[in-house]
Amino acid sequence: MPTRGSARRPVPPAGEPFVVTEHPSRRVELRLERNGVPCCWDLPEGPPTARGRALPAVPTTGGNGTGLPTWDAGRYAVEQWTDDRVVVVLGGRRLHGRHVLFRSPGGGWLVRALDAPTERAPLVPMLATAGELPAPPQDSEWGYEFKWDGVRAVAVVEAGGLALRARSGTDITVRYPELTHLPEVLSGHDAVVDGEVVALDARGRPDFGALQGRMHRTGPEVRRMAADAPVTYLVFDLLAWEGESLLALPYAQRRERLEALGVGGERWVPTPWFRGGGAAVLAASRDNGLEGIVAKRLDSPYRPGLRGPDWRKVKNVRTQAVVVGGWRPGQGRRAGGVGSLLVGVHDDAGRLVYAGHVGTGFTARALEELEPLFTPAGRPPFVDALPREVTRDARWVVPELVGEVAFAAWTADGRMRHPSWRGLRDDLAPEDVVEEW
Repeated sequence: MPTRGSARRPVPPAGEPFVVTEHPSRRVELRLERNGVPCCWDLPEGPPTARGRALPAVPTTGGNGTGLPTWDAGRYAVEQWTDDRVVVVLGGRRLHGRHVLFRSPGGGWLVRALDAPTERAPLVPMLATAGELPAPPQDSEWGYEFKWDGVRAVAVVEAGGLALRARSGTDITVRYPELTHLPEVLSGHDAVVDGEVVALDARGRPDFGALQGRMHRTGPEVRRMAADAPVTYLVFDLLAWEGESLLALPYAQRRERLEALGVGGERWVPTPWFRGGGAAVLAASRDNGLEGIVAKRLDSPYRPGLRGPDWRKVKNVRTQAVVVGGWRPGQGRRAGGVGSLLVGVHDDAGRLVYAGHVGTGFTARALEELEPLFTPAGRPPFVDALPREVTRDARWVVPELVGEVAFAAWTADGRMRHPSWRGLRDDLAPEDVVEEW
């Protein structure tokens, strides 16, 4: 429980540490270090990432958080700390600004963001964990969507304008000018929606390779590319409507409200979803050459930035985001350039560990475009010892580029079997890359 202290003016958040961890039991915990003593709250509905209603916060003794995924971390400054009210200035990557934890008249604790971005600011998307289909007795408690192979993006439509932001927080609006008509589709209404930017092939299936040529373009060629091969924005969640936050509503209600809008366009398409019948939806995804499905609990609220068991991705093909930590020179036609990439993922302690080398799946153009993006480094960024056959001719780079590979399986020593390069992912931050399967 909080201890009594004196109030003081806000200072830049350079004081003691805070951390938000995710627990396997669907818990999210906020931990503030206070004079060396941890003060912890369980956050059943997640942390408040936007100014709005107060969310429940349950004081707990907490643990040390070792081995648990970290959703956010940073430093905080104290503005006020009493037995019944704690006001802090957070300086994390996802949580920042003034937040208050306070005891309600009924005796329970609540947490609210005081000056964090409003609901109309871009949100960090909610994420899914990798897993299996829900058991048949629970099938009716879940909704199912196809998993789209593209770039996740939250779209904010406000005052007739559109802002698209990737999962990493990067503003990607300028890259997809063909999507700027979304405000017209919504007939002037303000909204926040969650979806996926995809490039569709001739059969109407997402083609991640075709999207690669658009992901990094911001120059004058973008409009020509948009006209020649336009992308489509597939929408699967409604997060706000005319200034009203819908995050606390159950998933099923948010989907029903999205459908009730009755809007769609050539470049803006609400995606189908199904109540129950997960095995049939998964089979349909396989038959149509899709990556898999996402199962979502019908009663689950939207928890921005959190990866929890309420959303579960079930894949037909194993894919993995990776951080590029080095490369090896090629031979034959690749002589003098990049032959293969040395990649890794972060472990539970946030350290980059080696996951294998990728030498297939590249086009000649992809290899040519990769090398100028590397920032040379003097030593390997991986914490574990690497095999001699890898290190003898390796060129190390700063681990700042994120890509995606398809692979067969994980080996006992944590390496990917038969990885094949799929492309760069500038919608992911390097520190967010962890083992997905």
